[in-house]
Amino acid sequence: MSDIIRRDPRAEWIARNRLHPLHAAMQPAQHSWMGPNGVMRKNPHGIGFIGPNGIKRIDRSGAQQGGATKRSAAVEVQLPLHQVPAPAFYISVVPDMVGGRLSSHDRDLLGLAHQLAGKDGAVLAVVFGEHKESAFASAGVDRLLVLEGDEFSGYAPEQRVQGLRAVDNQFSPRHWLLPDSRTGGGELGRRFAAALGERPATRVWQVKDQECIGRAGAGLQDLARPLARLILAAAECAEPVSETRHEALPVELSTAVPRSLSRIEDLGAVAVDPAAIPMAEAEFIFSGGNGVKDWGLFHRTAEALGATEGASRVAVDDGFMARDRQVGASGTWVTARVYVAVGISGAIQHLQGIGACDKVVAINLDPGCDMIKRADLSVIGESAEILQALIAAVEAYRNDAKRDAA
Repeated sequence: MSDIIRRDPRAEWIARNRLHPLHAAMQPAQHSWMGPNGVMRKNPHGIGFIGPNGIKRIDRSGAQQGGATKRSAAVEVQLPLHQVPAPAFYISVVPDMVGGRLSSHDRDLLGLAHQLAGKDGAVLAVVFGEHKESAFASAGVDRLLVLEGDEFSGYAPEQRVQGLRAVDNQFSPRHWLLPDSRTGGGELGRRFAAALGERPATRVWQVKDQECIGRAGAGLQDLARPLARLILAAAECAEPVSETRHEALPVELSTAVPRSLSRIEDLGAVAVDPAAIPMAEAEFIFSGGNGVKDWGLFHRTAEALGATEGASRVAVDDGFMARDRQVGASGTWVTARVYVAVGISGAIQHLQGIGACDKVVAINLDPGCDMIKRADLSVIGESAEILQALIAAVEAYRNDAKRDAA
């Protein structure tokens, strides 16, 4: 057998590509290293690292617990308050607010905004219509401007551009940040740039040294350009705010937003069969694994919830689900806002496939399995009983909604 150590070009490319789902797994676990000036530097994202505010980072991976104990209840920590009484300038952020709440992409954007704001600037979040978010302060919002009104509801990009122009006239932000996403931010940002007559920096994944670095060439190349005033940022463009809480003081426009004569009529949401939605685009996935014993009940629950069905590799190999429903590194990488795992223990390939999901709910009998450690909400018990109770709860909710409407 040859002793020659062969290179793996694909692994080297993944290690260089920060946006690749396997990028983190290819990085060495360094906790400290010596800088070019001989100063020992520490990894601020390492387990147990104590930040500049004296706050110890929490390990949510279960590594420190050895995987044998159940995660204890989260301890509320009073983070230091970051205040900007008289901002020298503003960094405006327009989050997508899908479902009325901040997404992980929105929080990354707020983290990038604070990098640009520094100590003298303030982050101004512009939100359209009613919302359900109550954590603007912990997400890093210094000033909050809510543009309410029926004219901003639904699909109204032209009217929203009018609102952003009014904000630009009053606050004159140094930079505008919008998510370069398919859920509205990408289109709104480009429309706003055309209205201002400015060229935006798109698909930006890093800002440093007064330069924007964005993806180009089908995502295979990086394009650097001078720091633009209007930035459309990709996911993971910066670390979310985690060590400070902010005021989130409400502000208002001094003038009314003029109504635009819209050439677009919003006919409302169109019902779509969840089974017809591709796994990679599904927002709500109900996934089953080896722990599911009654697949008929599983299908009924997914139908009651209106979720797209998924499965682990074991369930697919056993013939309970089609191959195109497989979730994981050997199946489909998913980016759902809500991912429900029923009877899935959490193999490493499956956890890699759901790494970009916002919220993970696990239903399992084993409180020490890896999926329970990954989940944001865990339910320990027999899956059949839990699914029956879930169907009953959904039906009761819908019956109450019908009575209230009548």
